[in-house]
Amino acid sequence: MDNARTPSVIVIGAGFGGLGVGIELIRAGFTNLTILEKADDIGGVWRDNTYPNAACDVPSSLYSWSFEPNPTWGHRYSRQDEILDYIHGAAAKHGVRSYVRTGTEVDTAEYDEESARWRVTTTFGEVLEADVLIPALGQLSRPVIPALPGAATFAGPAFHSAQWDHSVDLTGKRVAVIGTGASAIQFVPGIVDQVGEMTVFQRSAPYVVPKPDREYTRRHHSTFSRVPATQSFGRKLTWVLSEQLNRALVQGGPLMAAFRAAWRLQLRRQVRDPELRAKLIPDSPMGCKRILFSNEWYPALAQDHVDVVTENVVGVEPTGVRTGDGTLHPADVIIYGTGFAATEFLAPMTVRGVGGQDVQEFWKAGAHAHLGINVPGFPNLFLMYGPNTNLGGSSIIGMMESQAGYIVQAVKFLASGVAAIDVRPEVSEGYDQEMQDRLGDSVWSSCHNWYHLDGGRISTNWPGLVAEYKARTATFRAADFVQVRDADSRGTTNSLT
Repeated sequence: MDNARTPSVIVIGAGFGGLGVGIELIRAGFTNLTILEKADDIGGVWRDNTYPNAACDVPSSLYSWSFEPNPTWGHRYSRQDEILDYIHGAAAKHGVRSYVRTGTEVDTAEYDEESARWRVTTTFGEVLEADVLIPALGQLSRPVIPALPGAATFAGPAFHSAQWDHSVDLTGKRVAVIGTGASAIQFVPGIVDQVGEMTVFQRSAPYVVPKPDREYTRRHHSTFSRVPATQSFGRKLTWVLSEQLNRALVQGGPLMAAFRAAWRLQLRRQVRDPELRAKLIPDSPMGCKRILFSNEWYPALAQDHVDVVTENVVGVEPTGVRTGDGTLHPADVIIYGTGFAATEFLAPMTVRGVGGQDVQEFWKAGAHAHLGINVPGFPNLFLMYGPNTNLGGSSIIGMMESQAGYIVQAVKFLASGVAAIDVRPEVSEGYDQEMQDRLGDSVWSSCHNWYHLDGGRISTNWPGLVAEYKARTATFRAADFVQVRDADSRGTTNSLT
């Protein structure tokens, strides 16, 4: 395809989302492509999260691109380094790596109505232009460290789990862990035998169920390589089971009861101390917060040199962490397992659309986008892993592959002679109302969690099955958009039918 006659594309972010849509664009012949990555390498969260014991909580057969199965996974649930190697290998194999510019962070992205193009300015002041802009920043890319009084006065090392400081020797140290989310349940068991003492500050107890992990043998690898259908069957089976979990999170039912029973049995077997066990019982419905998978979390907390503290953290002092009951808990190192700014889509970039509209102002009541992809007033902007596309169960890669396929269809439509399209406001508003109505009946609305804004809007999660989202994004509907500009003239806004 002639680049001079086809839309130019800028993708922001080189994780699974950015690389995945890049691969699909290249496959479709759209090679006037630039992928901007602020870090020094590709890989997204799997580049950044290098904490001890980091691994995926979705089986690797499903947590991988459908077009790139890997018969040599080391475990059913792969470790961080192996997933990163997989990303590197697939990016090289499918030719997308050469389109990536690392060390390039975007400061602003502005839609120019005169040229019907996006103007992207980097933090170094470089300006790039493209017909199409695809932010693929991810929902879990910006670590959050709470603004605790006195945090800057702490005398020892302090870091977030996603910014692990490997220069810090934890051997024999008194370690304070703030947070008990998905990262903490992995790194706490990963360091518990190394530290001298550990204090885990828990705001709310998570539901932790057994993780059916296993190491794959040479025989597995041989079978997967020689008979690919065996691994494909495993992927399909995992997908079916994960879809049932997605259904249960929205509708409840027997599967949720089975998960609750598995959690209760694991807690009773692995934590013998009734006082500790009482601390580890969640105070919210199962599924309202992310269900976690681990065989090591409860045994780690049950060790003699580990203390679980449920009092609120009110501040940090040079020698430790202060809780609301007045106790100072001594610490040599603080590790924050406090999650990410999941609801702050597109931040910290400034993104302006038609009339200079700032997307954060447009989203002041909460982020929303048609199919999680298109925002009215922002022509030719297509989001990867946008609002309401996250999952409580299953693999997010399936959602992102559906988004990539939809975006490629849209770019093909632009290549047919349309310079810019904008989703109809009524289409986007109707879709958002549907999402919020459905999410209001889900378990996620029953407690405070990271899926929520303070006002109660759930802006992260998808309320249905992956199969439904795949079906709804399978065909690009031109009728959902208005034509802002045709390719040969300045033109006027026209309906697309």
